[in-house]
Order: sequence, then C-alpha cells, then structure tokens
Amino acid sequence: MQLSRRRRFSFPPLVAAFALLQLAGFASRAPAADRDPPALRFLRDGAVLRTLTLAELQACCAPREVAIDDPYYGGPKRFRAFPLAAVLARGFDDAGSAAFAAAELLLRARDGYTRTASGAQLLSSGGFLAFADADHPRGEFFPIDRRQVDPAPFYLVWEGAQQADTNLWPWPYQLVEIELVDFAAKFPHVPPAGAAVDSAPQRGFALFRRYCIACHAINGEGGKVGPELNVPRSIVEYREPAQLKQFIRDARSFRYTSMPSQPQLTDADLDALVAYFSHMRAHKHDPEPGASH
Repeated sequence: MQLSRRRRFSFPPLVAAFALLQLAGFASRAPAADRDPPALRFLRDGAVLRTLTLAELQACCAPREVAIDDPYYGGPKRFRAFPLAAVLARGFDDAGSAAFAAAELLLRARDGYTRTASGAQLLSSGGFLAFADADHPRGEFFPIDRRQVDPAPFYLVWEGAQQADTNLWPWPYQLVEIELVDFAAKFPHVPPAGAAVDSAPQRGFALFRRYCIACHAINGEGGKVGPELNVPRSIVEYREPAQLKQFIRDARSFRYTSMPSQPQLTDADLDALVAYFSHMRAHKHDPEPGASH
C-alpha cells in the first residue's frame, strides 16, 4: 500500500530533530579520505600536468613496506609506501634531469600546509610516499599530531636516521599536490625588495623561506595553516620583538599549538627574522579585494 505524503513524513518533531543531528554528526565524522578517492596532483607553475590515483600509483611505482622512526608518531612505524623518486618520475617527465634537481617544489597538504623542497632533496635516497599504515589492522592511518588528524591520502616519510629532523626534511601528511615552481614568480611579494644581498632582512627572508612559509603567508603568499604575518598589519606592529623572538623559538611555552619549536635558531637568526618582518612592514601588498596597497 502506498503511504500518503503526510504519513511518510509524520515523524514526531523530537525524533526528526534527533535523526538530523545523528546524520550531521556522521557527516562531520566521515574523514575526507573516505569522501574523495585517494589521488595526487602534479603541477608545473600552476598548470596541472596529471593526476594519479592510488590505483595508478600502485600499478607503476612498486609499493613496499618500510620501517620508519617517525618524528610525528614519536617512535617506530611501518608503512606501505612508494619510493618517492619513482613517484616523481611518474609525475614529472623531467624528474631525472639536472634542471629538476635544481628546481624548487611545493608540497601542498589538504589543510593548506605548503612545504618547499628542492628537487635534489626530494630525489635523495630514503624518501617514501606512504599510503597505508602497516601497523593498522585495516591499513588505515592512525591519527597524527596534537590535532589527531587523518594523514591520508599520502604521507611523505624518510627512512634515514639523519632525515628525521622535520626542520630540515619535509614530512607533510595529507599530501594532495606536488608543484614545480619558480619561487620568485610564485611568491613575488615575499622577498624583501630593495634589501642588500647580505643584509639582515635578506638573511631573515632565507630563514622564513626555510622554516616558516610552509604554514605562514607574507602579503597573502605562502602557507595557509598559520596566520598571515604582514597584512593588514605586520606581526611587528602588534608584537614586541623580544616576545616575538621567544615565541618563534618555543611557541608551546606560550600556548598549546601545532607550531613547532625552533631551538636550532640562534639569537642572530631571530634578529634576522625580525629584521625581515620589519622590512616587509614597509612593503605591504594586500591581496584582499578592496584593500589598500
């Protein structure tokens, strides 16, 4: 018997509200990796070269199990992974060339984290693109870092003991894109225009490029995980230099955060970073619509 429209939707209000909340809760708990098929995009200067699914990578890149001393999980881990060099060779036609080794690449995560690395570093032995956790009964990734996020679809890991330093080697998780770029063209408003070659702002820029741009932007250019540092107000316009340097060196002594400590930075390094921020204060380029430049 066909039900009337009224009969079909005549749930008590509280039951209907509870059902909607349950559905909303289920949707919010469903990991992004379950909503989107695992895939990795390869770009050159903003243009997509190709997108490779997990199945396509498995067919061409000889997956294997690797044992890693993982700095984010804080101990030994086993992953199912592809050799990174094989992945790059499949993604970029010139991955074996000298030009590729000298080029700069952006490793972009789903949440906006954007780590830079040279082609030569990424081609170093010991790099693997993990797609499954061999320690998990279903091959899924266990949650990672203080935010307890899912590292899927891909997690870049390194096998060598000397490669475990996340300040020196890229370990992005939730990796979705690898882009080969001309840094100056990609980030035209990040270098300190007009600063002398060996000046403090230039030295600070080199440090920012190495340690900070993965999470932070200057003039709207860079990572999107952490706050913008120059527009509409520069970080040095509302933070005292001494406090800013202490925060950069050990952010977790101020608040619980995912921002890593930087104990390797010397006092001279921190002075150079503040000099760079101070220089960029006078070179603002606000990309927001209607902003004054």
